[in-house]
Amino acid sequence: MLATSKSGTFRIGGDIPVHRMGFGAMRLTGPGIWGPPADEDNARKLLRRAAELGVDFIDTADVYGPDHSERLIREALHPYPEKLVIATKAGLVRTEPYNPKRPIPKNGSEAHIRKALEGSLRKLGVERIDLYQLHRIDPEIPVEETMRVFKALRDEGKIRHIGLSEVGVAEIERARKVVEIATVQNLYNLAARQHEEVLAYCEKHGIGFMPFYPLDAGKLATSEAMNDIVRRTKATPAQVALAWLLKKAPVMLLIPGTASVEHLEENIGACDVTLTDADMAALERLGKVA
Repeated sequence: MLATSKSGTFRIGGDIPVHRMGFGAMRLTGPGIWGPPADEDNARKLLRRAAELGVDFIDTADVYGPDHSERLIREALHPYPEKLVIATKAGLVRTEPYNPKRPIPKNGSEAHIRKALEGSLRKLGVERIDLYQLHRIDPEIPVEETMRVFKALRDEGKIRHIGLSEVGVAEIERARKVVEIATVQNLYNLAARQHEEVLAYCEKHGIGFMPFYPLDAGKLATSEAMNDIVRRTKATPAQVALAWLLKKAPVMLLIPGTASVEHLEENIGACDVTLTDADMAALERLGKVA
């Protein structure tokens, strides 16, 4: 049995089955998510190892690099395994390394989205993107207008399913009035629970929920409750954090990222961690005091 099989599966858009333990490819770049990685051979090795372990869902974006993450995925894995699903995104414009003091410009215009999509199709070497996500809503353009562009691209056969990122319930509902939404990708982890309402909404409506920064447990990673679970399960705090997410909701799709094969294998090892109801309750209480 492949390691990721133990994570269970989720059907994106109701028709694309993927293992719920996927891989996030943001870190396959240089510092500040900018430029190529220092060791491109290692990045390609990492992607191939993920596929060997059963990962069949990879999340990336045109601005990771920019472009380098998508390029490396193609170089490492093309021709792609039959069941591999690659999700990518558009809607941000980057001209410099990531700087938390300077917000990344957003562009949800039709011209930008179409240009970004054509670039991703070319870099990934595919004719259709299985899951295309709006990276951020452009505050200057109503989400309905951008979703009409995504719907047109879907109708043209260039994308299969549509996702959103860093949105609230009201924004999801506005988008859904234009086109079906298959996934939502928001910040969520043991220490950051501000999107509980969004998660509940996704679970109710069968929308995949993709938590980014899933391993950012902060001080909770060294708490007494976490240490007790780590001792009993013989897992690492990171594995417990991922196992908690998998058990939290059946719509959860995990995309932990790393630039290390060792950390990749550790993350996927979370599929072997069994948490009891008491463990879940203890971790839930931790989140309320984080």
